[in-house]
Amino acid sequence: MSAVWPALAMGASDPASKGLTASRPTPPAVPTEEELIDGCLQGRQLAQKQLYDKYAARMMAVCLRYAQTTFEAEDVLQEGFLTVFRTLGSFRRECPLEFWIRRIMINAALRQHRRNAPLVAVSDGDYPDTLASEEFTFSNYAYAELLAIVQELAPRYRLVFNLYAIEGYTHKEIGELLNISEGTSKSQYSRARVVLQQKLARR
Repeated sequence: MSAVWPALAMGASDPASKGLTASRPTPPAVPTEEELIDGCLQGRQLAQKQLYDKYAARMMAVCLRYAQTTFEAEDVLQEGFLTVFRTLGSFRRECPLEFWIRRIMINAALRQHRRNAPLVAVSDGDYPDTLASEEFTFSNYAYAELLAIVQELAPRYRLVFNLYAIEGYTHKEIGELLNISEGTSKSQYSRARVVLQQKLARR
């Protein structure tokens, strides 16, 4: 409590009545990323809450792209943040904290898929063997509309599309993450684009 408020609480006269300008409490400073990290490493619950509040909405958006339901996305988010707080000491601070947290959320989403819906290979007959138009762009569509359609994809296609088109992984990296070949990753990404194009065209 600032020095102004105890004086008023004890019945002191209003400073404004003496020609003074009443002071207002200074809002708390927004902690820097470094301060948040240090606070969490010291076990301070306020710092943990502030870190969660700062990144939760953005990370939920990441989780929703990989999950089939909001409930599943919330589970991934919770697991991801538990990992964040448990392993924060290993964060080397060589990249933005948000980037590091994002990777943890993606890994949590992949683990969720392996537990709940094993990533079995999808046969080529599941989707039409049509090449996706490289000229087609998704930028003209609202995020919510694209998210809803992406969630309709089969798990394998949804993962490959998200990892390549949004997260920026290479097909080689995706192959290693999902235990598939680089060529299979390219094929599944192309087929995912075909399905998305067809679904958007029907809207």
